[in-house]
Amino acid sequence: MNKPLQGRRILVTRPAALAGRLAGLIAAQGGEPVLFPLLEIGPAVDPLPLQQAIAQLDSYALAVFISPNAVNYSVPLVLASRPWPAAVQAAAIGQSTALQLVSCGIAEVIVPCGRFDSEALLELPVFQPARVAGKNVLILRGNGGRELLADTLLARGASVNCVACYQRSAPTDARPLVSLLRNKRLDALTISSSEGLRSLWALLDTEGCERLRRLPLFVAHPRIAEMAAELGLQMIVLTAPADAGILEGLCNFSWLHHE
Repeated sequence: MNKPLQGRRILVTRPAALAGRLAGLIAAQGGEPVLFPLLEIGPAVDPLPLQQAIAQLDSYALAVFISPNAVNYSVPLVLASRPWPAAVQAAAIGQSTALQLVSCGIAEVIVPCGRFDSEALLELPVFQPARVAGKNVLILRGNGGRELLADTLLARGASVNCVACYQRSAPTDARPLVSLLRNKRLDALTISSSEGLRSLWALLDTEGCERLRRLPLFVAHPRIAEMAAELGLQMIVLTAPADAGILEGLCNFSWLHHE
């Protein structure tokens, strides 16, 4: 039986520890996933803020996890010394993060539906001013990133502690990717974060960027699509959320029309 991605070479740019599922889904549909992580993930350079937050965990009403990495680099350290406190409500930006929390035994997780970003989280009842004013909120995230969530909660009267529990760094060697682009060995690429797209663009020279502009780009969030359009990419496919949404977009794409 012919598979929709048969013979297609798809660049997967998720961090190495998170790329396996999407790569497997692409391979199952006949495609060849090419792994090129745009962000490398490791423990935070300074572990002390996380250690302090864990020691004071009972003082928080809400703990917000920005990504699966935020779960992986914080929750095991909590559970190594104590159960997750029932009085601390866990919240996740997206479904993948929520599922990671559930896999760690934290079953009650607040998560938006349909759209997975800070804006959607802030629309939920538990984050409205009447509910967060005077409360302590812990945000677990990587280094850098958007400040919208923290700034909005502060404006709504919450006391917010942002803790970088993991470190993101961009790759410095673009030679494998440049070779693939020059030899026309890629049919499409997938990008899972605006930061990853910025890293990719910074890695490439003018020729590489021009070749990239002509490839179909599959993204699962409007913010990434907007950035891609600003950079001049010509075929941007906005998919449904998460790996399943990206796979659906890839499988439904009219490949022959764009060859």
